[in-house]
Amino acid sequence: MRVAICQPTYLPWLGYFDLMDQVDTFVLLDTVQFEKQSWQQRNRIKTPTGLQWLTVPIVFRGRFGQKICEVEIRDTNFGRTHMRAIELNYSRGRFFPDFFPGISAILGSIDPEMRLVDLNVRLLEWFVKVLGIRTPMVLASSLDEAGKRTLLLANLCRKLGAEQYVSPLGSAEYLLGELAVMTEAKIETLFHSYVHPQYEQRFPPFLPFASVIDLIFNEGDRSMEIIRSGRQNLLTPDQVSTKTTEAKEA
Repeated sequence: MRVAICQPTYLPWLGYFDLMDQVDTFVLLDTVQFEKQSWQQRNRIKTPTGLQWLTVPIVFRGRFGQKICEVEIRDTNFGRTHMRAIELNYSRGRFFPDFFPGISAILGSIDPEMRLVDLNVRLLEWFVKVLGIRTPMVLASSLDEAGKRTLLLANLCRKLGAEQYVSPLGSAEYLLGELAVMTEAKIETLFHSYVHPQYEQRFPPFLPFASVIDLIFNEGDRSMEIIRSGRQNLLTPDQVSTKTTEAKEA
């Protein structure tokens, strides 16, 4: 049983879905502290002038330390603004007519009771359906496990019966230093490795690391094939440690 654990992201990039596609269960880590202006709240689309941020307005004043699962949306009308930005920049995309109705139905139906995590989960469910990913998603808040940092990851993995944990490469710095926690829990730790592929994109030159909607509107049914084309072999902790050391010495 292989598990990945990531925070629920707004309109994620391609690598997020490649990681999800390689595991048996994908845990959405909604029980940790929310960080303002993080990927949970915003992402980027491609425009004639480069990458443009789309940011979800959230209630933050007086809420320092709130968990991701507690974050409220401040203004529900933002969805229409995001829909308009998407339409302006992708309406001439080959597959825009096929997929815009689906995403606009979600962004156009945000109500005052919807939290940020609710919106992100709803969008993620739509994306995995479009991409054909079958990996089940589970909210960490539904698993009721305690702990901080690596201990929390280990507890979630044990709760799900995982033998392997696949970590985003961005978490390597702290995870390598606390690897003993995973080892003691008898969970093998591996790291996701991904090289961003190029694909048909409007407004050249090609710019990587946009939201997956950039790929979907331009490539349609080929999107998952393109996502998988960037996949590299999973890395062991030793391999990541070596790469990190080499990068520091360069």
